[in-house]
Amino acid sequence: MRVSNMTIYRLIKSGQLAAVRVGKNYRIRESDVDRYLSERFVRGEGAE
Repeated sequence: MRVSNMTIYRLIKSGQLAAVRVGKNYRIRESDVDRYLSERFVRGEGAE
């Protein structure tokens, strides 16, 4: 997604991005990432 680790941690903590904690790490399903991105998708001007 080309964002910092801290941005991902903030999204997880705020509940905007679903994740499961495994030890000290987080696991995020690809489907959850896809859903997060599709919910925030904005079409540009002139796009059909």
